[in-house]
Parts: sequence; C-alpha cells; structure tokens
Amino acid sequence: MKIIFLGAPGAGKGTQAERICSELGIPAISTGNIIREALSNGTEMGLKAKSFIEAGKLVPDDVVIGIIKERLAADDCAAGYVLDGFPRTIPQAEALDAMGAEIDRVVDIEVPDEAITRRMSGRRVCKCGATYHMEWKKPAKEGVCDLCGGELYRRKDDEPETVLDRLKVYHEQTEPLKDYYDKQGKLRIVDGDKPIDEITRLVLEALKG
Repeated sequence: MKIIFLGAPGAGKGTQAERICSELGIPAISTGNIIREALSNGTEMGLKAKSFIEAGKLVPDDVVIGIIKERLAADDCAAGYVLDGFPRTIPQAEALDAMGAEIDRVVDIEVPDEAITRRMSGRRVCKCGATYHMEWKKPAKEGVCDLCGGELYRRKDDEPETVLDRLKVYHEQTEPLKDYYDKQGKLRIVDGDKPIDEITRLVLEALKG
C-alpha cells in the first residue's frame, strides 16, 4: 500500500508513520532522511542537493523530486511505503502523480493549532537525549534531567513564535493538499488530538475504508 501522511508540524505524523510501517512491513520515507542518505551515498541527485546545502540554500523542488524518485525505485518500496514530509505543495503532488506513484491513501492527522502549540512549547530536552513535557511528563526536579542531572532546555523549534510561524506556512502551502487528494477520493481525516494508541487504531481503520 502506498500512503502519504499529512499533518501540521507537531501533529505526530512521524510517530504514526513509523507505527504503520511496522504494522504493514513497508518503509517509512521522510524527505530529510532520504536527502541525508543521498548525500552519504553520493548519488547524482545527492550531489546536486549537496551544492545547495553547502551554499546555505534550500534544496529546490526538482532535486527533491529526483531524490524521491530514486528512493521509490528501490526494491524495498515494491510492496508500498509511507511518505512523511512529501509532498508539501501542490506542484510536488503533481510531480509525484507524474512519476506514476499511484498513491492509495492520504491520511491527514488533524490537531488544532492551540493543541500543537501547547504540545511543542511545553517540550523540554536534555543534551543526553531525554525528553520531557511540562504538562504530561515532568522531571522529578524542575529544569533538571532525571537521567543525567543535566539542565533541560527548550529547542528553538519549540518556541511558541517559531511554532506559529511553521503552522502559518503549513496552512498556506501544505493544507491545500487536502482538497487536492479529496478530489481524487484518497483523503482520510483522523483526529490526532487523542492518545497515541487510539490514533494508530484510527489510522489503520482509515487505511481500510
């Protein structure tokens, strides 16, 4: 089964993509990961991406699409895959259709902006890799990691202003994909403001229907 996951930053689509891939035995393909793979493997498209990254520029659509095309041609994608983070725009979706990807389902994990902002701005991390949340997973001592005693901090990506900026970009550039795939009869919407296991159950149901 060939699946696309949509959802705003912080909606938890990455976690659900991994869970569904484990359940179905197909690979999860995230744009960031495959660009890094293409760079390390020195593929033609990877080398093109490298020139933009080293210049501090965004990798253009034609290069990203080329890297996606290379990855989808791999043997492990024959039985299907989950795309997480691509497409982000209508032109990218059109390019995906043009390469003959034949997507079966598009699952949109919907979470209100207010809930996403609360989720992300409440997150705290430690240099050891431990993660906490000021509402749902508090450390024993405020501001101190339970595991190593290190100081907890909030990543720049989790600052409320940054979260709101990312949500604005999502609504302007990526949310129109819902209508694009709805017209193709492929869109399924799942309530993502629920416990993780419940969301996974809803996603599996959406893939069947």
